[in-house]
Amino acid sequence: MASEDKKTVLIAAGANLAIALSKFVAGAISGSAAILAEGAHSVADTANQVFLMVSLKTGERPPDEDHPFGYGKERFFWAFVAAMGIFILGAGFSFLQGITGLISGGGEEDATGYIAAYAVLVVAFVAEGISWLRAFRQTKSEAREQDMGVREHVRESKDPTVKTVLLEDSGALVGILLAFLGVGLSQVTGIHAFDPIASILIGVLLTYIAIRLGRNTKALLLGESARPEEREAIRKAIEGHDGIEGVLELLTMAVGPESLLVAARVDLADGLSAADVERMADEVDHDVRQAVDSVSYLFLDPTPPHGADREIAQGQEAAQGRESRRAS
Repeated sequence: MASEDKKTVLIAAGANLAIALSKFVAGAISGSAAILAEGAHSVADTANQVFLMVSLKTGERPPDEDHPFGYGKERFFWAFVAAMGIFILGAGFSFLQGITGLISGGGEEDATGYIAAYAVLVVAFVAEGISWLRAFRQTKSEAREQDMGVREHVRESKDPTVKTVLLEDSGALVGILLAFLGVGLSQVTGIHAFDPIASILIGVLLTYIAIRLGRNTKALLLGESARPEEREAIRKAIEGHDGIEGVLELLTMAVGPESLLVAARVDLADGLSAADVERMADEVDHDVRQAVDSVSYLFLDPTPPHGADREIAQGQEAAQGRESRRAS
């Protein structure tokens, strides 16, 4: 999965860098605020792809003494930085260009300027479309594996990498259409305000994308739980054992895009020996992983049954805090 993420990010980064340069050249020739705003949009996207590549590299580090649950949340942090980059670099510059263009009233554009603007927008649309198609295909494949629709997968997935690229590229395609509309209306009507208005609309679009990505990654950074269906599957896997009367408390948290931490306080049945508790803990660990394969850490906190003898209590104490970590 990580290798596919890297390919998707690299394709998007290469496309955005080439597009950014061409947009700034065309913007300088045409004087179009919308084209310059789109240039800033592509610069922001390129920077974000760099952030995502950093996250893929740093997030692969194994657990150590200082970070016993690994570095999976690096992916969430850099995705949040990418969202802020879209807002500050992309939306901020777009608003600035649009407002400045409206205040100055714009200028006359010659035929050469319009030709340059249209040419770069067409090339940019094709390049962004290729990058978007790559991200969409990967997202669709992942959604199929999870038995979800694409929209549901984008909403529920805890992997921010491809989601960020897909939303960025979707926003880029819409932004190019807005720029094309602004430049076209400016040329046809002679009203140059259409061009800076398009720049402002691009800023609004980028603000929406940044807020959406930011809210998602903020929830992950704060410790978002597993999906409801995953929590239910874990609960059923634990309660499916004869030695467990019920799950008193179930806590889950995403510690990486494909890594869940699970802590469960369980009510044990009467008459269990220390050996029974040990064996049952191993069985629960296996069954929970079979039910939800993204579980990387499992902690069981057995609650002693009423009237349990010393041997049973000692067996439960031995199982308490039991940790299981999936081999990476």
